[in-house]
Amino acid sequence: MASDTTRRLILLRHAKSDWPDVPDRDRPLAKRGRRDAPRIGRWLHEQGYQPDVVVVSAATRTRQTWDLVAPELGGSPAVHFEPRAYAASALTLLYLAQELPARYRTALLIAHNPGLSELAASLAAPPESDRAAGPAATGPAVKDSPRPAISLPTAAVAVFEFTGDWPSLTPGHARLTNLTTPADL
Repeated sequence: MASDTTRRLILLRHAKSDWPDVPDRDRPLAKRGRRDAPRIGRWLHEQGYQPDVVVVSAATRTRQTWDLVAPELGGSPAVHFEPRAYAASALTLLYLAQELPARYRTALLIAHNPGLSELAASLAAPPESDRAAGPAATGPAVKDSPRPAISLPTAAVAVFEFTGDWPSLTPGHARLTNLTTPADL
């Protein structure tokens, strides 16, 4: 039985990384990333976006992003360092969200592009059935642009809300409620 609970999924792309001669997974944050991550953490706190659970890619730059965001949030969410989130596709990231236990109402997912931006665009897009119905059902704007362009630069945040349990989170069935970047702050 599905829950009518409103859930919130916060997508955060890791902060700006450096490019030293190390494997991609081991790249650290750049100076700008170390400056931007706490700013985004403060913004999340000011907006009241307190996660119950945080899923962090196992890469160095995502872990460092979380380490700088966490003190700004307050609270002590459950944190999972998830190897599957590294270089993950939008579908894999969606599966990670769908696997979350029902006890969590707000989740923060810290991961990478292009998967994160693709997930954001798919969550905000109208469902396939609405697009197929044409302009009478959805209006010309939906027909002309079936998938919203959501690009998440480094340290950008997209906040989505939907009703139901985590397994019911599917493309087109979440509402984008906020989108910000460090440059917006």
